Amino acid sequence: MTAPARWEGSALVLTVRVQPRASRDEIVADSDRLRLRITAPPVDGAANAHLIRFLAKTFGVSASRVEIVRGLTGRDKTVRIHSPEAIPKILDAFNTHSEAQKTLKK
Repeated sequence: MTAPARWEGSALVLTVRVQPRASRDEIVADSDRLRLRITAPPVDGAANAHLIRFLAKTFGVSASRVEIVRGLTGRDKTVRIHSPEAIPKILDAFNTHSEAQKTLKK
């Protein structure tokens, strides 16, 4: 199984399960994966667009630095965030935060 959060150079790659139509936008550690709850419905790409905006805001980057690499039409997705400026504490559960601090200081 792929790690839910890993570094590829200066890009952070997340393997997530998306839950659309949630009551609020949030990132949840769900045993061995990340679950992204978003409020947008899965209609006409609205959920993907909302997901990109949510992750951009959470990681302190512009939306153009967030890309869905795999899973455009499914709930399981791989997302790449290029040079994130901030790392949420929730990623500590996957030992990503300490690596991120080294990368962010460069």
